[in-house]
Amino acid sequence: MTGPSPVDEGLWRDLAPQTLARLLRTYGSSQFDLCEDAVQEALLDAYVRWPTDPPDDPQAWLATTARRRYVDRVRSDQRRRVREGRVALLEEPLSNEGVQSDDALLLLQLCCHPALSRSAQVALTLRAVAGLTTEQIANAYQLREATIAQRITRAKRRLADHGAPLDRPADVAERLAPVLDVLYVMFTEAHHTTSGAPAQNTDLALEAIHLARLLRQAAPESTEVAGLLALMLLTEARHPARVGSRGQLIPLDEQDRRRWEEAMVAEGLAVLDAVVPGAEPGPYLLQACIAGLHAQAADTDSTDWDEIHALYTVLDHTTDGRNPAIALNRIVAAGMVHGPEAALMQLDALEADHPRVTRVDAVRAHLLERAGRPEEAAVAYRRAIAATVNVAEQHHLRDRLRRLGVGPVG
Repeated sequence: MTGPSPVDEGLWRDLAPQTLARLLRTYGSSQFDLCEDAVQEALLDAYVRWPTDPPDDPQAWLATTARRRYVDRVRSDQRRRVREGRVALLEEPLSNEGVQSDDALLLLQLCCHPALSRSAQVALTLRAVAGLTTEQIANAYQLREATIAQRITRAKRRLADHGAPLDRPADVAERLAPVLDVLYVMFTEAHHTTSGAPAQNTDLALEAIHLARLLRQAAPESTEVAGLLALMLLTEARHPARVGSRGQLIPLDEQDRRRWEEAMVAEGLAVLDAVVPGAEPGPYLLQACIAGLHAQAADTDSTDWDEIHALYTVLDHTTDGRNPAIALNRIVAAGMVHGPEAALMQLDALEADHPRVTRVDAVRAHLLERAGRPEEAAVAYRRAIAATVNVAEQHHLRDRLRRLGVGPVG
């Protein structure tokens, strides 16, 4: 029998949250830190042993090993009161329910606990369920790593102080908003990885889509769940045309749309057709409608940019202008409708209000290039290259700078 590779990221991503969910259901939220440590130790054991001695049932092996590691940690605790309390939990678990059909979705719901603030819910869940690093989460929210680390630490401490079991919510709508946020950030990181090497984390993208499908089954009336699923499908459909032979990103206007996954496009559009009529516009549904317009256009020139610009304007209003990334996309659409010079004026205003917004130099360079100002565009491209750590995006920006033929590429 051929065992799983010790670097099989997809396998670890599937097994780790399922194992953590089992431990938390058994021993309760007050044991979050110990359960997480036990799972990490079990994963290290698997990394060493599985290449030469693969188990018949990896999930069962990992769950058993993690439980043993948890028990070892409890019994080695030198503080008498804490030790006795945790041994009692071992003898009388908080829950004896059977294995859930999908522990990753369950853990996602459990970590979005109402005892935590919204920001803490999302940060903790991204770490525990998606397996994102503190750097990746910080990058998604444009915050310092130390800030995210503090949020996660406080969230674990709050759950420990809460002490009650991490029960599944009686109604999926109770925790729907943070769950949607987590899935959105998972998918965004998958399609624009922090390092850009590789340009896309396919396993993470497919796991986010899998969880969104499960959530759609659990909340079939939610148009925002449907919108997020449609957005993921329509975006993932572009993947075969999105990355070049050298690992560089290929922007939407340069992609060979014949390479898009037709089945995913059709499924995403079908989801939209089923929910858009009469729906109240929410952020995820609006973004999905924008992606749908791109999917239905044969090329950039035939795209309905007036409608896209209108949708981005509504989206900006719906989110109260709090998301500069949405405003940046609205400005790009405005450039297609009203011309690059008008868009550049809007970009100046956005940068004045949000001086740290990402991709602003890349968008400025693109608009300056379209406006026939190559020297200024080259300066903006160089600033954009210096500002990004994403390898795939750097390749793309250098290609655009090289095509200008103005000065050194660097």
